[in-house]
Amino acid sequence: MVLVDSHCHLDFEAFDVDRSRVIERAFSEGVETIVNPSIDLENATKVVGLAEEFENVYAAVGVHPNSSTHWNDECLKAIKGWARNPKVVAVGEIGLDYFRKMAPFALQKEVIWAQLKLAAELELPVIIHNREAEQDVIEILMDWYEDLVRDGSPLADRPGVLHSYSGSRDMVKRAVESNFLIGFTGPITFKNAVGTREIAAAVPIENILIETDSPFLTPHPYRGERNEPERVKLIAEKIAEVKQIPFSTVATTTTANAQRLFGFGEKR
Repeated sequence: MVLVDSHCHLDFEAFDVDRSRVIERAFSEGVETIVNPSIDLENATKVVGLAEEFENVYAAVGVHPNSSTHWNDECLKAIKGWARNPKVVAVGEIGLDYFRKMAPFALQKEVIWAQLKLAAELELPVIIHNREAEQDVIEILMDWYEDLVRDGSPLADRPGVLHSYSGSRDMVKRAVESNFLIGFTGPITFKNAVGTREIAAAVPIENILIETDSPFLTPHPYRGERNEPERVKLIAEKIAEVKQIPFSTVATTTTANAQRLFGFGEKR
């Protein structure tokens, strides 16, 4: 079986001592491809560098909402420049975060909109972060999606993914109806994550991605340890369980979903 870890942070300090071994271990355990998003322009260079170093590691470039205070006009130029690299497959990780309050909410909205417009120009899907900002996130995404449809953009068929989904049933319904994919991470395996498992059971398998968000969100039974891409298999196993379908179906379909969204290896 082949799997895709559609979201992890291999460039983070937690992997400094054994990064190459972590990547090799994931590949040896059936993880075919890894997507590594940036959180700001400072680490984007490292993210793209890792994608260039490892054949089946790909990058996304963008400014995370908690890094919004660093945003300026040069950021768009930088993201556009990195996007020319064929190993860059998305704009992300972008979004809104009203939990940590590390940037004014109004500024976060300006920054996500700027990057959504750039993604439309580049025809690259987006990787969306949402933390306690559901209403604003979904309204912004729906407005952006309507713009894509109005403009006849091919991106309307694959606009992006809602990363590490923890939102409501209403939000996931609206997102799926607008062709967004839904990413599930380690918390789906937690005993108290009944609501997340119910949502995963209801989302069509053709709209699901699996991801680790390594080094964070380690799934059961390794909770408390550093997470890494090879453990994406545990997410796939839990989705198979809650949807009552074979693991092979989850592996095959989520891998195809990731390929459809990110277009690994395709020349633009």
